[in-house]
Amino acid sequence: MPIIEAYDLVKIYSSRSGTVHALAGLNLSVPEGRVEGLLGPNGAGKTTTVKVLNTLIKPDRGSARVDGIDVLADPQRVRRIIGASGQYAAVDENLTGLENLEMVGRLYHLGVRQSRRRAAELVEAFGLTAAGNRPVKGFSGGMRRRIDLAGALVNKPRILFLDEPTTGLDPRSRLGMWETISELVREGTTVLLTTQYLEEADALADHISVIDQGRVIAKGTADELKAQVGGHRVVVTLVDAADSGAAREVLARYGSAEPSGADGGRELEVAVQQGPVALQRVLADLEQQDIRLHDAGMRRPTLDDAFLTLTGHPADGADGTDRADEIDPDGRAKPTDHQDTPRRRETVV
Repeated sequence: MPIIEAYDLVKIYSSRSGTVHALAGLNLSVPEGRVEGLLGPNGAGKTTTVKVLNTLIKPDRGSARVDGIDVLADPQRVRRIIGASGQYAAVDENLTGLENLEMVGRLYHLGVRQSRRRAAELVEAFGLTAAGNRPVKGFSGGMRRRIDLAGALVNKPRILFLDEPTTGLDPRSRLGMWETISELVREGTTVLLTTQYLEEADALADHISVIDQGRVIAKGTADELKAQVGGHRVVVTLVDAADSGAAREVLARYGSAEPSGADGGRELEVAVQQGPVALQRVLADLEQQDIRLHDAGMRRPTLDDAFLTLTGHPADGADGTDRADEIDPDGRAKPTDHQDTPRRRETVV
């Protein structure tokens, strides 16, 4: 049975630039014990979906249930069984790490002793014992994210909502956060994870729902989504960028789509149906034209390829269009992180 359900969710915002359909009939079903990835560009509706499910906002139409509880009819019961971590660390910079977690425990009505005990447990579990008594304003970005995630776990939730939890982290901190999330899932937590990082969805999610323009446009495992693209990719790296035009003509001859390029035109690739055969022919033609290569090879489609095929644009969302997830219900621009985060933790609790 699904532990998270959403049916025909619609959320419309009005702003100075016009009406934005943040959600346009979104449907979602997540079984217990799974990491469900919501993958999509900025403005696709990921954050709005999470805010509806964790009771921060109400949809204009549709319904949602978390562990069988109607999100609209009984939001207080929902808040008692979930944990949530947003895009920005919701911590008080003037408090220590332990004090932040104790404060969250008190908001959950755990009592003074239990709040302190739970805070100490989480600080140790997240490798922050040495820094637990230091003010958070002296923490690195990775440490702030860990304290924020620890705050989402104070009430030992069965269901955890993570809205782009690794935004702004360096690669090492991101890998550490991935391991923490994986450990929570191994212990039985159900996670709804929003991300625009394709490698993050590939590494963490058991199942992925691709969201674009406020609705789910595709779903499946990472391998299933990649399989929808089909074929292989032939990739070549040229010694001389001046050969880019001639190399593109060769790739186009054997490709099933137009070649694409990067690195100033020196790196080119094209989708092909029969990878090994196409690669041999491409290399033979390039040699015949005396086009020198640094490297050449063949690869299977990535989640990035699948996303581009499904949505028609890359996953970074940097298209300059209205971003529904960055507009408040009153039509104003979304606040900066230091303005927004103190309210966010209190509201969820």
